[in-house]
Amino acid sequence: MTDLNYKYDTPPEGMSWARIAGNTFAIALHAVAFMFMMAPVNPPEVKKAREEVTQVSFIEPPPPPPPPPPPPPEPPKVVTRIVEQPKPSPIPPPPDEPPVVFDDPSPIDIEAPPPAPPAPPAPPADFAPSEDISGRALFQPRYPAKEARDGVGGTVVLRVTIDASGNVLDVAIERSSRNRNLDRSAMDAARRWKFNPGMRNGQKVGGAVLVPVKFTPPQ
Repeated sequence: MTDLNYKYDTPPEGMSWARIAGNTFAIALHAVAFMFMMAPVNPPEVKKAREEVTQVSFIEPPPPPPPPPPPPPEPPKVVTRIVEQPKPSPIPPPPDEPPVVFDDPSPIDIEAPPPAPPAPPAPPADFAPSEDISGRALFQPRYPAKEARDGVGGTVVLRVTIDASGNVLDVAIERSSRNRNLDRSAMDAARRWKFNPGMRNGQKVGGAVLVPVKFTPPQ
């Protein structure tokens, strides 16, 4: 028999709660690991893509068009035959009678007199000298600055005396514009103009020409 009354070199230790708690945690941890290892591995659920449903409706094709009506029968061809009737032969004209010869001369047979010589050309008509508008276009009257600024205008009538070649001999005022500067500007421009000479008995002549010059103030 075992002797229960043996002696220990060291006295037995008492119960340690820390050791018990550590052993219990280790056993629980192994149990959980074992359960995870034994659990079946299930693949994750795959969400099925929602299938799109397309509704298809079948439409019956329209019925074919009715066949075209048959063409109407062609009318019978009528052949027209033109029968030419023989034309009567023309009757020949009667023979011409022989011409009658008169021995006495008639008034028609008398020779006509020669034509009269043409009349000499009429002399050219006489006309008075006149203004050549090209001269005024080249040398236009200068509008005085003061009158243009003040809006003063008027019309002056000049009497221009020219020679047989159309050159200006003298310039005088026939009717004034009632402004000295406007009258002087018109006279200065007229001395540089060219005129058309007149005609008398087929010869060029000079004379006097009345020329109106109008000054219109600028707007």
